[in-house]
Amino acid sequence: MEKYSISLEQIINEFSLESIYLPSAASELMISTPEINRPGLPLCGYLDLFDAERIQIFGRAEVKFLEEKADDEEYKTLDAIFAMHIPAVIVTSDLEIPAHMIECAQRHDVPVLRSSERTSEFVAAMIAYLNVQLAPRLTRHGVLVEVYGEGVLILGDSGVGKSETAIELVKRGHRLIADDAVEIKRTSAKALVGSAPEIIRHYVELRGIGIVDVRRLFGMGAVKLTEKIDLVVTLEPWVQGKMYDRLGMESETMDILGIEVPSLTIPVRPGRNLAVVLEIAAMNNRQKKMGYNTAEEFNKRLMSQYGMGESDKNR
Repeated sequence: MEKYSISLEQIINEFSLESIYLPSAASELMISTPEINRPGLPLCGYLDLFDAERIQIFGRAEVKFLEEKADDEEYKTLDAIFAMHIPAVIVTSDLEIPAHMIECAQRHDVPVLRSSERTSEFVAAMIAYLNVQLAPRLTRHGVLVEVYGEGVLILGDSGVGKSETAIELVKRGHRLIADDAVEIKRTSAKALVGSAPEIIRHYVELRGIGIVDVRRLFGMGAVKLTEKIDLVVTLEPWVQGKMYDRLGMESETMDILGIEVPSLTIPVRPGRNLAVVLEIAAMNNRQKKMGYNTAEEFNKRLMSQYGMGESDKNR
């Protein structure tokens, strides 16, 4: 899987960090792993499983530990860590920089930064930020909309009506995230987040009309920068004679970046109001997540009506 990276400059700007020492321009220093580390064991001399690709965070405990060491021991401890060519060190809580840290940083070309935030708050924010910025990703041809709080990814061949459906949903009070190209990031083991490439953000292409700016036409409330993907809906032309699920008993999923997302296939033909259908699909998906499956409840009532038990259904 392709690895992504961001510059240290982006991190500095995002968290308003103070640059104590930079061996070169921050824009040239790259970070490629979303994991960070508080070097408790390395400060005690254990470096066997030390991951040198991680940013190292020094909070009150780490700084206090160094202060209690003799000067030569402090230097030796820091030098061993900095010699691993770590990408950066960040000291939190506006703490005073340990005596030998700058010396070791200059010797091994390691950036040293400082934050005014408390350590736990800073670590949580940094992990969340890096998980998004460095997440595995792909781009899908489709439309992403937020419908009743559910992120609905609409797929289908060109000309099937994806953009028109999105505009109708926006008119009905829902929000557009992306049209034509959807950038999807896996931000955790269970979450996918979609957004639009910056150059086409908030724009929709309607055949016969051209490009329209949804934000300017419908206002800021009609658009959103990112949204999690809760449901995938594939639109396809109605095929006469094809068997479509009429009860909703079949639970289909689509694999996107290793995560199984609930999926529906909706046939398109003149007269179907796709915006209303997608609204119902979004609400029904939300209801399932809350523990109520209409199709299963209807099936139970049907079986009860005809006096059928589980053993009868399985014959």
